[in-house]
Amino acid sequence: MEEKDLQAKLEELGTALEVPGVSVGLYHDGAEHYAFHGVTSVENPLPVDADTLFQFGSTGKTFTATAIMRLVEQGKVALDAPVRTYLPDFKTKDPSVAEKVTVLQLLNHSAGWSGDLMEDTGDGDDALDKYVAKIADVEQVTPLGSVVSYNNASLSVAGQIIARTQGTTYEQALKDLLFDPLGLDHTFFFMTDIMTRRFAAGHRQDPDGSIHVARPWALPRGNAPAGGISANAGDQIKWARFHLGDGKGVDGSTVLSRELLDLMKQPTMEMKGSALGDYVGISWLIRDIDGVRLVGHGGTTNGHHSDFAMVPEKDFAIALLTNCAPNGPQLMEELFRWALESYIGVIDKDPEAVLLGDEALQQYTGTYETIAAKASITAREGWLWAQVEMKPEMAALLREQGEEVPEQPPVPLGLLAGDGDRYIVPDGPAKGMKGYFVRGAAGEIEAVHLGGRLATRTSKAVTPSP
Repeated sequence: MEEKDLQAKLEELGTALEVPGVSVGLYHDGAEHYAFHGVTSVENPLPVDADTLFQFGSTGKTFTATAIMRLVEQGKVALDAPVRTYLPDFKTKDPSVAEKVTVLQLLNHSAGWSGDLMEDTGDGDDALDKYVAKIADVEQVTPLGSVVSYNNASLSVAGQIIARTQGTTYEQALKDLLFDPLGLDHTFFFMTDIMTRRFAAGHRQDPDGSIHVARPWALPRGNAPAGGISANAGDQIKWARFHLGDGKGVDGSTVLSRELLDLMKQPTMEMKGSALGDYVGISWLIRDIDGVRLVGHGGTTNGHHSDFAMVPEKDFAIALLTNCAPNGPQLMEELFRWALESYIGVIDKDPEAVLLGDEALQQYTGTYETIAAKASITAREGWLWAQVEMKPEMAALLREQGEEVPEQPPVPLGLLAGDGDRYIVPDGPAKGMKGYFVRGAAGEIEAVHLGGRLATRTSKAVTPSP
């Protein structure tokens, strides 16, 4: 395949799905390919090009984890050490968790407290300290280390460990530990750096199909270790080549040993059937398809969506950066699958869902909740349907911060043939998203893994979706 083929496919999908702007970087067997489509903003349009910066959201968690691994290699941090070794004042609502939670459990989403703490603690250098202090009031949803449930808040704790260990801010520590040694000169945290360069604005789609710029542009600073970085496609490919390579920086010295780079890609917790993948490594999300292992991450901020994946055994990586919801994720999924098949012959095929009688589906219906959202799951026409709504207090907080709270249509969930309590979304914007229901000791459904989060069942009765 040639770069012109990647560009042609991107143009085809970008035009068909009406995504304002897309930037793609692809690496395979020593060669890099790039493609760009559209504009940075529908209000102030500039062509998306090689220098355009996009927010890449939660893929930034792999930067936080890699910085921790540099400190591990330097003997300053141990993965199996309690967090309080480095943050003596760390508190959680369950005191025993604060005493026992380890650094690794922060990085593999098994800390167990509710991870979607959405608090703006300001723009000062103390924003991260203030944010982490608020975890003391967050509910412990699952026992420490028992299951994977996506946890943004735990990555901010990891970021605070980095800052305290380095004696500086988290952002400066990442620049010192990673950005500068790897030559990531198009990777930034702060708007004052980003706004002087070409950057993409996020977008959302209105019910009538029109697209508008999403505001505010940036995440609160306290969330930076969970996903507050922006970059261009070139720097994302530099990041991929570093993790696929021998760990050397731009000056030829070792930034992180190959042994620790490989360790990050090894499973630490299983979560087969999750939207996140089959396993979680040290921050990396891992899944097996068509006989090969994919290691990657992705991210969502306000109107930005990104994906990042590597196939180490094929020396392949792809980074996709888009600036629109909901069509951005659909474009990424289709382009990602095309690239896997076209460049390395790997076919990413969804498992088959089966239609069941509504009576057989009743055991799964009910209301499920996280700290941020409520999911009402009903049975209709052979599918389960999940109506996800932001909780009023969380929606009010987002509106106070200037963010939109878009309405979401019901999402169909199809149970997989011969695979118990696993499901897949068979159609719509979230097509292909996977998850599973969790049973308790008595065999009844107690929770659902939905969008990577574990939502606890709070009621069996629910009003049917319209």
